[in-house]
Amino acid sequence: MSDGLTRAAGSPTLEDVARVAGVSRATVSRVINGVRNVDPAIQEKVRRAVAVTGYVPNQAARSLVTRRAGAVALVVSGAGGGADEPFPSRVFADPFFGRVASGIVGFLRPAGVHPILMFAETDHDRAEVVTYLRQGKADGAVLVSTHAGDPLPELLVEAALPAVLFARPPEPIPISYVDVKHREGAALAAAHLVARGCRRVVTIAGPLAVSAAQDRLAGFRDAMAVHGQPYIPCAEGAFTLGSGEAAMEELLAAHPDLDGVFAANDVMAQAALRVLGEHGRRVPDDVAVVGFDDSSAALACRPPLTTVRHPVEDMAAEMARLLLAHIEQPDLPVTSVIFDPALVVRESA
Repeated sequence: MSDGLTRAAGSPTLEDVARVAGVSRATVSRVINGVRNVDPAIQEKVRRAVAVTGYVPNQAARSLVTRRAGAVALVVSGAGGGADEPFPSRVFADPFFGRVASGIVGFLRPAGVHPILMFAETDHDRAEVVTYLRQGKADGAVLVSTHAGDPLPELLVEAALPAVLFARPPEPIPISYVDVKHREGAALAAAHLVARGCRRVVTIAGPLAVSAAQDRLAGFRDAMAVHGQPYIPCAEGAFTLGSGEAAMEELLAAHPDLDGVFAANDVMAQAALRVLGEHGRRVPDDVAVVGFDDSSAALACRPPLTTVRHPVEDMAAEMARLLLAHIEQPDLPVTSVIFDPALVVRESA
């Protein structure tokens, strides 16, 4: 049992996977057990064959060989939403987190690695995450942090635990992360509104304690200035429907002649569309609206939302790939992978 795997009679075997993948049984064993120096193309063939055959590694036997749990923690860390809005409820209501989970699970499943969802709302919760990883119950963590002052990334670094962060940390620390070019994405939104002839543009920013929100606002304002519009009124939101509605009401009251809106995420753009409709403003005839993310909220909008594509699923899969690499090679240098945005034009602008 050198491969650390057993099969019940009638279940798919390593030989079945090898036959489908067109490689040797030993190669399949090396891929499944995370042995180094297997060609990435061969790894992908084996993972596809695992999915086709339905082969399931015996995790208990495998862990004896690899000394690994065969699981990683998907940690959502941040401040709660208040007594009437529990933190997990707020997370599940946001389409962003579903996209992150989809990308991570989609990558990990063929590798036979299981994600364990953990919420870290308090300092006690964050300490429990660190303890859980130190005890070997999970081999590492992919971390989505929802507020700028979150201490968990630094705690994971100090504990020398394998971890990858979604989005650039507010302060430089030695942790790998994935991100998107927020400034460039916001500049795409600006160029599109200008091309439509919008001259009285406003923006709904995300929470300005968050690096991504800062970058989107700065990128949008800088691009609008290049296009000859140096003053862009702004109201700050919190990436939520309620905050988007309040920000749009504020901007309409102060600038009733506005003809273009850039919202820093699709959820706030959806809220802006609702408020504009309530005030009798036609979209896009009277006001053009552009969001950011290209989430399910963009398609739920009426009219469907023009938005900046934030490739969250691809980024989440890359998080998982980086984490497995750090687990396999603890001395691997930290790295960053930055994705390109793209404008998705629909009916709102």
